[in-house]
Amino acid sequence: MAGCASPVDEPAPETTASTQGEWQIGSDIDTTGSTSTSTPLGLALEFENGAGPTLRVRAGQKFFIEQLDLRGAIDATTDEGVSGLADRGPLSGLDWRGVELDDQDFVGLGNPDGTFTRRRFFTGARWMQRPSVMVVRQLDDHGHATALPWILNLGADSHRSPLDTFFVRRTRAIQWTKDCASKEDCSGASMFQEEGLVELRHSAWNHQVRRFATRTTQLELIWSELPSVWRVDVEQVEDPGYDYNFDILMDIDEPTSGVFQPGDDVPVTLTLVDGSGNRLHPEGSLPSYADVVFGPNPTGIQYYNAFFDPTTTYYRRKHRERMMAIQMIGPAQDIQPIRTVAPLEQFLVPSDTLLLGTEDRDGLYAEAQLFPPAHVLFGGAFFPDSGAWATPVSDQITFHVPADAKPGTYRITMKARRTFMGQDIPRSVTREIQVGSSEHTEASLPTGSCNSCHEGAGKLTRVLHANADRAACNGCHVPLGFELEGPVYVRTHFIHSRSERFDRPKNDCSTCHKEKSSIQRVSKSACLSCHDSYPDSHVAAFGPIQSMYVGGDTESFDSCTSTCHQNHPGSHL
Repeated sequence: MAGCASPVDEPAPETTASTQGEWQIGSDIDTTGSTSTSTPLGLALEFENGAGPTLRVRAGQKFFIEQLDLRGAIDATTDEGVSGLADRGPLSGLDWRGVELDDQDFVGLGNPDGTFTRRRFFTGARWMQRPSVMVVRQLDDHGHATALPWILNLGADSHRSPLDTFFVRRTRAIQWTKDCASKEDCSGASMFQEEGLVELRHSAWNHQVRRFATRTTQLELIWSELPSVWRVDVEQVEDPGYDYNFDILMDIDEPTSGVFQPGDDVPVTLTLVDGSGNRLHPEGSLPSYADVVFGPNPTGIQYYNAFFDPTTTYYRRKHRERMMAIQMIGPAQDIQPIRTVAPLEQFLVPSDTLLLGTEDRDGLYAEAQLFPPAHVLFGGAFFPDSGAWATPVSDQITFHVPADAKPGTYRITMKARRTFMGQDIPRSVTREIQVGSSEHTEASLPTGSCNSCHEGAGKLTRVLHANADRAACNGCHVPLGFELEGPVYVRTHFIHSRSERFDRPKNDCSTCHKEKSSIQRVSKSACLSCHDSYPDSHVAAFGPIQSMYVGGDTESFDSCTSTCHQNHPGSHL
């Protein structure tokens, strides 16, 4: 009718076909440079039990949806698996037929009251497997649409399609049993939680850009699998005080010769900046853990969050763990997995850095530091009255070149994550230094490039820690006494063996491995990170499977034989 205002804003130019070509499927996105409201950015959405935390964004900002986490949970007093999710709670409208137990494991550490927590992971429900579509709409105070919607094609569980909106698509249910008497006995437990999860990450369709309309005050999620509609409030901020995007500047105080010597200290200073180069912290310091976790945290710097939002490799929200850490590893020519378990006690010793690899024991040197340092981070968790989480955090780190360091090239890698005004992005930076010699040395990795699968939205520069340098992983990714699945080979085996969207034969080791020798070091952790069972003869010899990730306990990293399993059927090696 003439003279009546439409409840829908006129589509902005960026939504028309003529300009969508600027953002092709899987095109690279810049997460380090300066931005304006016209810069398309990746939006991270969170929906929890039908609603979600208020989403704060820069007013009028353009976004495509890069990440979406959806969770519905209920509590129970009896062991019903996850069947309660079908009967009550926010996910009861889903089709739960076919759901079945897939894996189970215990949390590595016991609870403060002496009990233990068991996790059971369920897949196979029809809603998890079927192709489905989500529509995210901007609404005003009256529930009227204010802009064109985002349309998200979740695809199917069984395979990846070029039409899928996201590279990562994970759907599952988890039963938590929080008061088991031991790691063998949950029979008397009465504290259960059941949750259903959807994790969507890394949009290949990053040309589907929508600007936040002036009148938008909420987002509405409509999902073809769920009858109910979920909504989150939106707050648009005219001047957030900082720019979007994230970068890490690393200054290494090198000797005038340009070569460090065995026994030298390696001083490193970090500066975290937004896309416009603005500091996210004062010079000389980083925020305390309490500032980040409990404070307003206006800059969006992130620290380890799994104390409050538990994470589990492959099955639960590892991208939300948000550990900030830095490592030094080398020499490059000797880089290999570290199989020595770092005990929890090492994380409580008042030393800022952690020596995780030594030449005589592991064949290479590796030293790492967490932010805050491990003794502050874990000390505050185990001793909450200590005030450790309020301890100031320095932006300076000192690594210590061992006296027996071999000459060559050493890598220093920093990884961090920033969540700011609807954006949740990882960042990693690697610098090389020379030790004992100016001659540059290279890592020789036993596996080939991951790029045949990890391309487009799944590039290693975009997923996980946004780190494509696979030689810069092993210094942090060691087996931990409280998280044995730390090594990269364990996680890689586990994720790809469980995922139906990995479209290569699971027993074809040549998909990743280049040489036969690289699959011949037999251990529980190598075998049982892929396989979920072994013959009775192995149970008699090595004991029953205790861990879904590595098979057993700390012995899982020992080489159990040099004569058996030297040939792997179907490996093509």
